[in-house]
Amino acid sequence: GFRIWAITEQIFLYTVTRKAEKYREMWRSIAAGSRLVARNFGVATEKVQCSQTLSLNISRSLSKPSLYRSSRFLSESPAANPKDESSFSPETDFSSRSFGENEYAQMDPSADAVESNDNLGENYDTQMEKFDFISGEGKEEEAYEIDGDKLENVLSLLQSSVDGYLESSLDSFELDLHEDFVLKVLETPLVLGENLVCFFKWVMKHPEYQVTSGVVDALLKAICSSVGKKEVYALWDIVKEIGEKEKGVLTVEILNELIALFSKLGKGKAAFEETYYFTIEALSRRKIFDWAWSVCEKMIETGSLPDSEKVGKIISWFCKGGKAKEAHVVYTLAREKKMYPPQSVVAFLISSLCQEDETVKLALDMLDDFSGEARKYAIKPFSSVIRSLCRMKDVHGAKTLLSKMISEGPPPGNAVFNSVISAYSKAGDMTPAMEMLKLMRSRGLKPDVYTYTGLMSGYANGGQMEEACEILNEAKKNHSRLSPVTYHTLIRGYCKLEEFDCALKLLNEMKDVGVQPNVDEYNKLIQSLCLKALDWRTAEKLLEDMRLKGLHLNGITRALIRAVKELEEDAIENGEAL
Repeated sequence: GFRIWAITEQIFLYTVTRKAEKYREMWRSIAAGSRLVARNFGVATEKVQCSQTLSLNISRSLSKPSLYRSSRFLSESPAANPKDESSFSPETDFSSRSFGENEYAQMDPSADAVESNDNLGENYDTQMEKFDFISGEGKEEEAYEIDGDKLENVLSLLQSSVDGYLESSLDSFELDLHEDFVLKVLETPLVLGENLVCFFKWVMKHPEYQVTSGVVDALLKAICSSVGKKEVYALWDIVKEIGEKEKGVLTVEILNELIALFSKLGKGKAAFEETYYFTIEALSRRKIFDWAWSVCEKMIETGSLPDSEKVGKIISWFCKGGKAKEAHVVYTLAREKKMYPPQSVVAFLISSLCQEDETVKLALDMLDDFSGEARKYAIKPFSSVIRSLCRMKDVHGAKTLLSKMISEGPPPGNAVFNSVISAYSKAGDMTPAMEMLKLMRSRGLKPDVYTYTGLMSGYANGGQMEEACEILNEAKKNHSRLSPVTYHTLIRGYCKLEEFDCALKLLNEMKDVGVQPNVDEYNKLIQSLCLKALDWRTAEKLLEDMRLKGLHLNGITRALIRAVKELEEDAIENGEAL
């Protein structure tokens, strides 16, 4: 029995000693880590000594209970205490968590910091939470230290003239793109602005790098030190990309610096209008029209404008950006200052204003600014306004402007008359439409196919097919070839009146005069035959005619033919009449 207990004692001593060594090595590494952190952050020496003292206490707390428990083990073994053999119970002495706690507390008061050997793991976790700042692996982020060699390599590269291989060279350096490293590069003097921009673009290509306001501000200050138009425009590309991808990075201060930066591109001019002009130009070329208009508003508030040519460019930029109304504000201010942008710009502005109903009135008023020789050649802006008035169903306004063109110029052409005639025809007001036709002829203008088609459409929509056919006959006399739209208008009118024979006659006439009917004519006629006349036989003949011409009828209309045919067959079987 004594040999068994002696062997058990050796096993116990070996286990406890190994655990003591394990935790001793662990706290040694913690102490070493604390010294590294102290060097990087300037942590007080007392904290390091605290960690070393803690390591020593833990080591002592591991070794003393082990020795004490081994002596207790011998004192309670059957060989050492043969008179009390029944008092020993392995289950009681080895599994108990309170084994030797009271005796150890009396021997070493410092043991109060550590519980029994069995729950040391819990104390370790607790201590690690308290001293995470020592190991650098806890909640506090480990200090970043800039690699001097890599920084020197990057600066040496950027301070030299590189053509085309900068990014490949940067890739070869295997850099750790920390914000401190990037800031250090951007804040270094004597670096070419072009290379800084290329470096920053290369940095932004790395998804793990998070762009901050401080970095953008540092780049701006670096570019400001040596203003070059190429670098500044490249900087705008970067700013635009950041604005689209990142929120909250571009601050008001940064945008103000950008405006100031572009003011330096005025080649020494101190005038406010030059500063605003270059800023608006940069923003417009990058299609940032909202920002451009904000700058333009400040320019308008100051009452300062660049020369007429530059004002024309500003107006054109806003028109291209869908801000015709804002462009008109610039134009109005220029006119007040007796500045006259190029006529091509004015025509472009009028055309842009005509695209929206709410700004057509502004375009109409601008027509009065044309005078003299310029008015004679302003047919395009006048035509744009008339088309817009007709689109808005303001036919009276269009007719008034047409009369003004006749009396003051520019002389209206077929396009202007056709717009007014078509507007009257759509409204079903055929009397003034025919008056416009007579006025057109009186001015020596020959009505074209579109003129006749507009008139026929108005008569056909009103069910006046006889008058529509008279217009068709006149059109055939004056024009050898008509358009499919002309016949389509009349076929639709006959189908609406359920005069299918006349519609089929017009369809055959189209073939005779060399105008090939399209799918629309066939589709409209077949649907009318099936739905109104229930004539599936004629519809099938038209379908076969389409097949021979290589035209394809949609599935819905095909199904309609079959449905009408089956309906008639069912009615015949049941002795019913359709």
